Amino acid sequence: MSRIALVDDDRNILTSVSMTLEAEGFEVETYNDGQSALDAFNKRLPDMAVLDIKMPRMDGMDLLQRLRQKTSMPVIFLTSKDDEIDEVLGLRMGADDYVKKPFSQRLLVERIRALLRRQEVISGDVGPVTEETKVLERGDLVMDPLRHSVTWKGKDVSLTVTEFLLLQALAQRPGFVKSRDQLMDVAYDDQVYVDDRTIDSHIKRLRKKMRQADGDFSAIETLYGIGYRYNEE
Repeated sequence: MSRIALVDDDRNILTSVSMTLEAEGFEVETYNDGQSALDAFNKRLPDMAVLDIKMPRMDGMDLLQRLRQKTSMPVIFLTSKDDEIDEVLGLRMGADDYVKKPFSQRLLVERIRALLRRQEVISGDVGPVTEETKVLERGDLVMDPLRHSVTWKGKDVSLTVTEFLLLQALAQRPGFVKSRDQLMDVAYDDQVYVDDRTIDSHIKRLRKKMRQADGDFSAIETLYGIGYRYNEE
């Protein structure tokens, strides 16, 4: 049974969403501010966190920043209808997805399940080694899906589930272009719709993390109006 942490200062959302998730078979922990959630996470991490952005004591952005210092567990942001800047910033900081309020609880459940399925693949809770789970080496890049590890020129790079899957999809076929639609299929469940901005934000954050390991990193090329390509160096 997967444990989901739900962090929001709206008690109605905490009550209704937790009831829905529990009915779907999840174990749910609820917190009404970021600091309370962080205190609990320091003792025991959940399998996934669903965070509101605007909260007292510690908001969702600050909580995400603290979490990314020690874990790559999946994180979904709950954002207000007009918080476009917060959505993009949250993705760049390391959130895996976002859902706008007011939202369909069925949609939230599907996004949670999609992220957990990808986490299972990366953590190695699968059968025989396949093309998606074997170690991938492309020049200075080494990716081990079963250990969720990435190194570039021997330096460790910490990626979220979504970032890992996007990099893996690009690096598996160097020189070939992947459209945004193709990358959406890799990173998201078929029942979950995201727009181009979401993929672009993930790629920008992925590049930033790779450049922290190597300031000259340029293996991911943008083909404007088409998509992205991995160039083996």
